[in-house]
Amino acid sequence: MRLFIGIPLAGAVARDLSAVSARLRSKDDGLRWSAPESWHVTLQFLGSTSREQYRCIGESLRGLRSPPVPVQLESLGFFDRAGVFFAGVRLTPELSALQQQVLAATAPCGFPAEAREYHPHITLARSKGKEGRHGIQRLRNQIQRQPAFAAMDAREFLLYESFTEASGSRYEVRERFPLIEV
Repeated sequence: MRLFIGIPLAGAVARDLSAVSARLRSKDDGLRWSAPESWHVTLQFLGSTSREQYRCIGESLRGLRSPPVPVQLESLGFFDRAGVFFAGVRLTPELSALQQQVLAATAPCGFPAEAREYHPHITLARSKGKEGRHGIQRLRNQIQRQPAFAAMDAREFLLYESFTEASGSRYEVRERFPLIEV
């Protein structure tokens, strides 16, 4: 199993992102655009996971307590080296605290925290080879002003399983974890 933990998007936020994607997308841009149903804010990528680790993760995350977390998208941006176009997510103290709790909960299951700094975002498109690199550059030139996005309160986070397919990745929810006032 290939797993990760993330926050699903509220309808208003997904609609805002869909409008931006529709405006910027073109048929021959050389990019693989993410489907709206796959959009999420990753809290931790776990990767290949054994059955024992899966059970441990579920038990550990069920014990996590956090109030709902405000989520606000910021500007559109690019991870140039990876050829990724994304919508940035403001790293609030609440989001940072939730991410740190998730890391602490999964560590005993064999998943150490990444060394790189947490940069929450929603991946909108990825480049496909050389054509995609040109597509990323064209996208950068198209963005004249940053859009405004709806805010949301995350009331749950999810454990997802990722499946790699020819058309891109597909995600299935394995478990839901509510965020409630503590």
